[in-house]
Amino acid sequence: MTFSDEAENLTIDELQALQLKRLRWTLRHAYDNVPFYTRKFDEAGVHPDDCKALEDLAKFPFTTKQDLRDNYPFGMFAVPEAQVSRIHASSGTTGKPTVVGYTSEDIDTWATVMARSIRAAGGRPGDKVHVAYGYGLFTGGLGAHYGAEKLGCTVIPASGGMTARQVQIITDFKPEIIMVTPSYMLTLLDEFERQGIDPQTSSLKVGIFGAEPWTEQMRTEIEERVGIDAVDIYGLSEVMGPGVAQECVETKDGLHIWEDHFFPEVIDPFTEKPTDAEGELLFTSLTKQALPIIRYRTRDLTRLLPGTARPAYRRMEKVTGRSDDMIILRGVNVFPTQIEEVVLVTPALAPHFQLIRSTKGRMDHLTVRVEARPDATAEQRAEAAARLIAGVKDGVGVSVGVEVVDPDTLERSLGKMRRVLDERDRA
Repeated sequence: MTFSDEAENLTIDELQALQLKRLRWTLRHAYDNVPFYTRKFDEAGVHPDDCKALEDLAKFPFTTKQDLRDNYPFGMFAVPEAQVSRIHASSGTTGKPTVVGYTSEDIDTWATVMARSIRAAGGRPGDKVHVAYGYGLFTGGLGAHYGAEKLGCTVIPASGGMTARQVQIITDFKPEIIMVTPSYMLTLLDEFERQGIDPQTSSLKVGIFGAEPWTEQMRTEIEERVGIDAVDIYGLSEVMGPGVAQECVETKDGLHIWEDHFFPEVIDPFTEKPTDAEGELLFTSLTKQALPIIRYRTRDLTRLLPGTARPAYRRMEKVTGRSDDMIILRGVNVFPTQIEEVVLVTPALAPHFQLIRSTKGRMDHLTVRVEARPDATAEQRAEAAARLIAGVKDGVGVSVGVEVVDPDTLERSLGKMRRVLDERDRA
């Protein structure tokens, strides 16, 4: 059956009317069925009936990752457990995992927005999709899988790891699309070249990359090395999973948010007031049954822009970083993506790096540990280190140390890249 999604072509007026109807339902559903929201709304002195217009959402309290952890495992569910068709969860590496649930209708909604996303990225029914996101409790693999099938694609569920075998599968099965984190895509390209295969000769035409911030410089690196269209996808498990927003291949100018299901806001993360400038992204789900989420603070930093390729749906700029990943170094805010931009334009350096936080005396210190390109000489490495130090100083405004290490020295990412290592003396 051909995938049909008429909501993709709504006018702005039609979309806003639908949003208000769904928002009022969501607020009532959360208030009536989730004790956490009953208490939070009452403490804030607001009631679902107070939402007469979309702007009224700003009266309602935020939800944070800690709120989900405090209600671990199922305290945020709004339906009986018997109605929950699937459970996903975060890794829980920094505390209790955040647990999310889906009814069968939630799963269908998720598949629909993912199918819409893959089509916006250039995918079409009959395409083979190599899914190298991890399967399991992580939402990436199954989210991509169900969406690709909904669109009518053939799914290759490769998951993560076994990098050499992934290259063999891509070479033999000839998929047109790959869905993976951008940092792992770089690892796959390294493996192509290690096996003596030119990535440009592969069957791949489109790469749909998400689950971590990445820059325009990394897009250029990937597109030039493999000869594909590299487009961004955005999502997070607390809101749904991948498929909350998607960059359209015809414009590549930011991610269109599927606002018929997810209502966005941007606030100043310090004043917590709405802003038209770059700030912290919030989401309120509009159709989720098992786990409605109200004004969820994603910690991702971006800006909202008018729609282009999908005119009714506003765009979000590529995420520049996360407010909780921000490094404050001698009074300057530093994000890993800022360092990445300099690394990717510095000759002799590979796009594999980590930031090491340490202390020297009483001062915090930041070291960029970055791999050299395989053909870089010792002289070229030394010159690259000097250029990187100067580039970060000029572009970011901080002084850093640089260690240029041998190729294949840093741990390769099978999922989200661990960019920052904190080795500071806490005594």
